[in-house]
Amino acid sequence: MLGGAGDMGSRAAEVLAHEEDVTEVVILDRDTDAAGEVADRYPGTTVAALDATDHAATVAALTGLDAVASALGPFYRFEVPMASAAIEAGVPYVSICDDHQAATGVLELDDAARRREVAVLTGLGWTPGLTNLAARRLHDELGGLDAVRIFWAGAAADATGHAVLLHTLYAFDGYVPVSREGMVQLVPAGSGREPVDFPDPLGTVETSYLGHPEPVTLPRHLDGLRRVDLKGGLAERPLDRLAAGVSRVGLTRTHARRERLAAVLEPLLPAIESLLGPTRAASAWRVDGVRDGEARSLWGQGRMRDLTGVPLACGALLLARGEISRVGAFAPEADGVPHQRLWNLLAHHDITAAPPH
Repeated sequence: MLGGAGDMGSRAAEVLAHEEDVTEVVILDRDTDAAGEVADRYPGTTVAALDATDHAATVAALTGLDAVASALGPFYRFEVPMASAAIEAGVPYVSICDDHQAATGVLELDDAARRREVAVLTGLGWTPGLTNLAARRLHDELGGLDAVRIFWAGAAADATGHAVLLHTLYAFDGYVPVSREGMVQLVPAGSGREPVDFPDPLGTVETSYLGHPEPVTLPRHLDGLRRVDLKGGLAERPLDRLAAGVSRVGLTRTHARRERLAAVLEPLLPAIESLLGPTRAASAWRVDGVRDGEARSLWGQGRMRDLTGVPLACGALLLARGEISRVGAFAPEADGVPHQRLWNLLAHHDITAAPPH
């Protein structure tokens, strides 16, 4: 378990530790004290120190494991190196990668993963992850999809961690992908503002184009899909506008700039959230699909650590049990992933998809 000391990774470790056929969960983390606190809560969980920037050490640490689950962000820094290390170690890999450039880079590892007969499943969390599975379900129900629109919304109070803040700044930055006629195009992040209805308690949230992997992966795996849009937004509109504003003036253009800005914002966020008034900690997603004029939608909501950590754990279980038949690098909507089996596992943890009502 890479990044198992964090909010999302610790939830995945918890799920795995309670599975009867899992004999050991190994948390690989540089912060062994924080990892030890997680391990102490769950029987059969151990800790090993790892500097993920050391490729040889990472390969050695992964060798011999049944599966690798990664919650190690920001993924624009760590996804491709971790997936590459897993391929070299010959171990199946699953992550919650939510950065579009990183997803593109992982898909380029397809040939290397195939040669090693290793499965690399990128982006099995909340969004991407549940959104991809929902798009696949609509695709199967409708006999294909012409277009899909994906939306997400979250309250700032529902997300914790340095990597989460870095990802948010990254998602709001520069130009982000959409798909038109199966080709990736770029649009300005924060453009195309649109109010969207989500399940309670979030209700209507203003969304805009943001950087996530779904427009990159869905056309690759779902034949005939001509258009993919992805929009997201923070439930606290002032924070949403703040993120868009700092991007427009170039404060989030590089990792170094994001780190400097995060160092300023992190200690201020609790006070800012307090000034904005009470917001229930919740996150939600919505997928709207169209085929030959027929439209259907699915949505869901919950706590972000559940929506993200539980799918990661379920993916790791399927890989370790040999229930995913595909090798190479791919996303959750791909053939070879037992989609209904995955939904069944998720339902055991109260993570479901339903038509909007």
